[in-house]
Amino acid sequence: MSDSIQALIIEDDFRIADINRRYVEKVEGYMVQEVVKTGEEALAYLENCSSLPQLILLDIYIPDVQGLDLLWQLRRLYHEIDLIPVTAANETETIEEALRGGAFDYIVKPVDADRFAHSLQRYKEYRKFLSVKESLEQNEIDALIGVTDVSYLSYSSSTNTNLPKGIDPITLKDIKQLLGADKGKGITAVELSKKIGTSRSTARRYLEYLVSAKEVHTTLKYGTVGRPERKYMHRETYEQND
Repeated sequence: MSDSIQALIIEDDFRIADINRRYVEKVEGYMVQEVVKTGEEALAYLENCSSLPQLILLDIYIPDVQGLDLLWQLRRLYHEIDLIPVTAANETETIEEALRGGAFDYIVKPVDADRFAHSLQRYKEYRKFLSVKESLEQNEIDALIGVTDVSYLSYSSSTNTNLPKGIDPITLKDIKQLLGADKGKGITAVELSKKIGTSRSTARRYLEYLVSAKEVHTTLKYGTVGRPERKYMHRETYEQND
């Protein structure tokens, strides 16, 4: 229980708060510590709680807060707590300021469940990695801040063995699970990019890696117009359905 990542949800709409709570608690290793509706409630809770949460899921549009004032208050008072805005605010200026304020990620409503889970999984691995490191090499820093796709999980030889540069073992594992649960329908690079929250080229790189590793089979998907798209299917599932 104590090893779980404790999350505080700040959301004024009780229906969305409940949805976010369920999304969080579906991800292994997480617990929702509390749900609050306003900035005043959030600050009062943090001041009086027995142990601080590790992560705050923050709606930008809440009644008693102007813009990103609460985010900056939280950064100033509780700099050890990480923040992920989960909000309908999608203005470039707002997103830029939130990232400048140290937001770990930024999720726009309506929330996609897979995208939410992927963000929480990345955050969990981020914390796990930092907990076993006393110093970092440049390539590890690059991975942490998103400069490159290199794996920051070098502490785990079982997950990082023989993977080429640009293939992150956690993302690779997520993709394998998606393909394994696909029930033989197959997936395109565009479809995968939306599910895991990456660019189309990044999704295709992982899929082509799995093809080269002979774990994935490809077929062509013909549409009504344009060139056919490549569909990727877990090889075992493909062979069972063949």
